[in-house]
Amino acid sequence: MSLNILVLGNGGREHALVWKLEQSKSVGKIYVCPGNGGTGKDSEGKIVNVPELNLSPSNFEKLAQFASQHEIGLVVPGPEQPLVDGISDVFAKIGVPVFGPSAKAAVFEGSKTFSKDFMARHNIPTARYANFSNYDEAKKYLDTVDYNVVLKADGIAAGKGVLIPTTKEEAQEALKVIMVERQFGAAGDSVVIEEFLEGDEISILTLSDGYIYFNLPPAQDHKRIGENDTGLNTGGMGAYAPAPAASPKLLKEIDSEIIKPSIDGMRKDRLPFVGVLFTGIILTKDGPKVLEYNVRFGDPETQTVLPLLSDDTDLAEVFLAAAEHRLDSVSLKIKENTFATTVVLAAGGYPESYAKGDEITIDRDNLPQNTFVFHAGTAKRADGKIVTAGGRVIAASAVASTLREAVDRAYEAVECIKFQNRYFRKDIAHRAFKAAKSSGITYAEAGVSVDNGNAFVQKIKNNVKSTSRPGADSDIGGFGGVFDLKGAGFNLDDTLLVAATDGVGTKLMIAQESNIHDTVGIDLVAMNVNDLVVQGAEPLLFLDYFATGALDIKIASDFVSGVADGCIQSGCALVGGETSEMPGMYPAGHYDTNGTAVGAVRKGDILPKIEDMEAGNVLLGLASDGLHSNGFSLVRKVIEHKGLSYASECPWDSSKTLAEGTLVPTRIYVKQLLPSIKEKLLLGLAHITGGGLVENIPRALPSHLQAKVDMSTWTIPPVFKWFGKAGDIPVDDILKTFNMGIGMVLIVKKENVSRVKELLEEANETVFEIGSLVTKEEGQPGCVIDNCLNLY
Repeated sequence: MSLNILVLGNGGREHALVWKLEQSKSVGKIYVCPGNGGTGKDSEGKIVNVPELNLSPSNFEKLAQFASQHEIGLVVPGPEQPLVDGISDVFAKIGVPVFGPSAKAAVFEGSKTFSKDFMARHNIPTARYANFSNYDEAKKYLDTVDYNVVLKADGIAAGKGVLIPTTKEEAQEALKVIMVERQFGAAGDSVVIEEFLEGDEISILTLSDGYIYFNLPPAQDHKRIGENDTGLNTGGMGAYAPAPAASPKLLKEIDSEIIKPSIDGMRKDRLPFVGVLFTGIILTKDGPKVLEYNVRFGDPETQTVLPLLSDDTDLAEVFLAAAEHRLDSVSLKIKENTFATTVVLAAGGYPESYAKGDEITIDRDNLPQNTFVFHAGTAKRADGKIVTAGGRVIAASAVASTLREAVDRAYEAVECIKFQNRYFRKDIAHRAFKAAKSSGITYAEAGVSVDNGNAFVQKIKNNVKSTSRPGADSDIGGFGGVFDLKGAGFNLDDTLLVAATDGVGTKLMIAQESNIHDTVGIDLVAMNVNDLVVQGAEPLLFLDYFATGALDIKIASDFVSGVADGCIQSGCALVGGETSEMPGMYPAGHYDTNGTAVGAVRKGDILPKIEDMEAGNVLLGLASDGLHSNGFSLVRKVIEHKGLSYASECPWDSSKTLAEGTLVPTRIYVKQLLPSIKEKLLLGLAHITGGGLVENIPRALPSHLQAKVDMSTWTIPPVFKWFGKAGDIPVDDILKTFNMGIGMVLIVKKENVSRVKELLEEANETVFEIGSLVTKEEGQPGCVIDNCLNLY
């Protein structure tokens, strides 16, 4: 589809919205009314300013006509006033979806009195308060309170109708300013007097369709004009997100105690909220409390949080889905381990009198990577030059993997923007840095993030639950896993426990170099559970260990998703594990892993049954899925010798990259073999790992028997032929390194071969009859491979 969008507004918030919406493949044209010097390009471009229309109610019908004439499919209002004035209802009448609340729902910003009463009604934590529309009554009330107060003009006052007196005398003067002198106009017809709360302030922007909602990362704004939060209030001099003051635990509390009750309460009160709900929150010693609601994106919070959306999040689709009450139908994701900072450049003299019309120059060639310039109070002259046209003129935003780097990068971008008498605060994010510094040397400063670890546990919980099986409690986050053998159907008097522990080896280095991490988790499970099944045991539970220098949540969760896949394939439960962050132990981006599997076998079923083996027993081979986890030091050496990149086309499978070809996970044989084990059809099993056929089969044999394997009985997969030829590997060496296409060997009596084959083929296994057992002569090896010449 080609979606035409009308964005209403002319500030930095609207420029940021347009910037992200423009990235959508579904968008045709974006019209910005009235727009600024950074939005509209020209009439032929994708983004077009509509300066001839303004947002006053007298123009609403013209805006509706414009929407019809230009086939607008979505309207995105930026400022609060048009929403309070009912712009959403105007477009709703002509059937154009609006990402914004109705006039009735916009009252949450239009009246602070209404909002405070709503919070009280729905038990949403907020400051103690009282509402007054009579000056004398309000004056008397101020004399009775025994705590510091904040006075708020009830209506909309361009973000400036909040006064914070420090004494009773100042409070009375502030009340006079609002209700008698009427400095905020009709917004001061009534006033909210509320308790002054102390603590860090954060803003949560919540996208909502009236039912479903999604919280964007918490941001922290800087309202005061002067550094160290001094001087007059402004519309906002900068912001950063996610604010470190809001820990994952605190965000969970805010969501359950504030955001969810707010969205649910609005719907219960027949005011379902569509659009973005801005919730100002203060983090007090008694917990988070609501300061205010706004019914639109904040500025400069928007310029800060939108760059944190993942590259594949289509904001146009998200807004349209919310407007159509189907927010759960679209993908909405945040970049992991990423911070953003915005620094606002204001005109000299702001927030009081300031000049307009000064030329702005932007040195775009020297803007640092991952920085963005968002226009606010700018205009484009007839000669094409951009000039100042407002108090908060323009902003520089940046994203990086740390807050410190994001701040530094934003200030580098600031130096690329010049105009006369520009002013900006030089201490954006100072509260975050001060808090970090005042706490002394922290675990995080030592390189270990407990919050990241907790976030990782939350992220993988669904993966873990997907592995649940009878007897297991697949819920992680405690100190160990519990398994009930009886609950799994085992007779405790007749059951042995079998355990195996193993790693993946240097195959991990290819995963780390190619950034493919979801297959090696399967390898880890396979190496353990295949070693259990060769003893006749059914795998029951699995624990993983993941060690790294610095925890990358995406890499770790990709890895664990592979572990969960392996557990599902083998029928065992992932009951726990350990994630260890050890700075200095591992290079950046590297990790190591280990796994432990525990299984159970009835005493009479344990393998191998060496005493029952005899010459003439048949060897069946099950096909491997390639290299499995064998011989990767040799694999990497050959690839290095050939000068190949892991991004190159795979030489033996052109449908894959070399990385994908080498990282095909180890095949898990558990569920396929258990029916034969339960029917007591097998004498022994050999998992073909490092050492190949020649060293692994003898481990399952008595000393007087030898395995004779005929390599002509199966086709050697191309991957082994390529490595053999590319590395000119001696045949004896390759046979002791790789599985050569056979991942598991079964030792079976002749009379049972047909039944075993039948069971395996029902389980979609490829089975080869690869040889037999013979009497071993003295001095002979335990395994002999015939027809292995001219392999490659």
